[in-house]
Amino acid sequence: MSGETVPGLRRDAIGLREVLFQSVTAMAPAAAVAASIPSGAAFAGGSLPLSVLIALVACLFTASCVAELARQLPSAGSVATYAAQGLHPAVGFLVGWGYVFVEALVPPLLLLQLGFTTAGTLHQEWSSYPGDLWWPWSLAGAAVIAVAGYFGVRASARFGTVLGVFEVLVFLVFAVWLIVKAGGDNTLSVFGTSHTAEGYEGISGVFAGSVYTVLAFAGFEAAAPLAEETKDPRRTMHRAVLGAALAIGLVYVLTTYAMAVYVGPDRFAGFSASGASSWEGVARASFGLFWVLVFLAVVNSTIANANACATVSTRTAFALGRIKVFPALFARLHPRHRSPVAGVAVQCAVAIAAMLGLGFAYDPVTAFLLLATVIVTVVIGVYIVVNLACAGYFLRRRRELFRPVRHLLFPLLGIVAFVPALLTAAGLPVFDFVSELTAPVSYAGPVVGLWMAAGVVVLIILSRRHPGRMAETARVHLDEPLSPDPRQSGATQP
Repeated sequence: MSGETVPGLRRDAIGLREVLFQSVTAMAPAAAVAASIPSGAAFAGGSLPLSVLIALVACLFTASCVAELARQLPSAGSVATYAAQGLHPAVGFLVGWGYVFVEALVPPLLLLQLGFTTAGTLHQEWSSYPGDLWWPWSLAGAAVIAVAGYFGVRASARFGTVLGVFEVLVFLVFAVWLIVKAGGDNTLSVFGTSHTAEGYEGISGVFAGSVYTVLAFAGFEAAAPLAEETKDPRRTMHRAVLGAALAIGLVYVLTTYAMAVYVGPDRFAGFSASGASSWEGVARASFGLFWVLVFLAVVNSTIANANACATVSTRTAFALGRIKVFPALFARLHPRHRSPVAGVAVQCAVAIAAMLGLGFAYDPVTAFLLLATVIVTVVIGVYIVVNLACAGYFLRRRRELFRPVRHLLFPLLGIVAFVPALLTAAGLPVFDFVSELTAPVSYAGPVVGLWMAAGVVVLIILSRRHPGRMAETARVHLDEPLSPDPRQSGATQP
């Protein structure tokens, strides 16, 4: 790691393909198809494809808002800058404070999943391998992500692209195979309400399933923090955010349809993330060694997602460090790779500490659930604020561009879609299908509350001592010429 500072992140380093897969891998499609979406089957049953379709439409409202703001405000600060511009700089700071926190927790979350998934599968195949020896695989994944982050956005984004293509292709091929095998059992009735689970008949079961499915879309906004390193960012960001949400949403619909008609719509309520009635279970029972590809796709998905979210956290921290509302350490860049190496080092340390600390304090699966609850709760809260920021920005600052449907109706619909998901993720039993959280997963609420309370304290201190810094959260650095580094004899960034 070098102690030198360079003018800024590397401009024009990546294009649409890499940025698109930044969002795709942040959504972790393979892990979502195999583990997240099946949780909705307990409510929607064989009508789960309809739930997924509804969730896709709902998420596109918020994706549209993020895309609109990304086109107008291309910044590494992304959601923090959007909230600062659309609502208030103080709100922008708190959004950035929460967003960096949870995005820094995504890598340890996925590394835990990598560890217990790999260890469990190896133990199942070879009983001599200890089923609880998960941590070496997690540490190996942490090393891969740190190296990719160190070598800069080109390395990490291209690495993510390769991983993303693999996991999507595996599940698409498997889905087509299932549809062909289903033959005459293929039916569009799964897009109706006639196959919901017992006790959740009709539209109520479909709605409950869609609430759980919405959580599988989290991460579509992950392209936005790469704006300052992307070619033609205003156009590219807009296409990447909307494209990722739409494309992966359609993958979710296709794969869920395929499994529902293969298993049988009226038997699908028992489908889950593990066991015989799961993606890996079906692959093992019916398709020979294809289960190995499914397993590898899920493992691949954990690494790709962790890599994408590490990029998000380090870029957002860089943006806040650059204006000194975060320690200036986070704005330190590598002189050659232009990567925020200090942030990468801190991210790696946080990932390893959280992964090993929580994994050994409880167990890797419980630690995973605790971190997932913290992350999803804050991320959905950020989505709700960004919807408000979209309306505020175009109403207050760019009234000449304001479009009632795109900048007012869509944000309102996005908020409506994510409020039930927020209540569900937090375990607040407002609906009868929401299960109240138990310890230690129930600690997620106090953890989030303490972190955000600390953010309010920092906000008050900064507002009194350095009020100008808070206003800087709304600054779009890409609109300004780069300042030359005096140590480089007046040379500007290439």
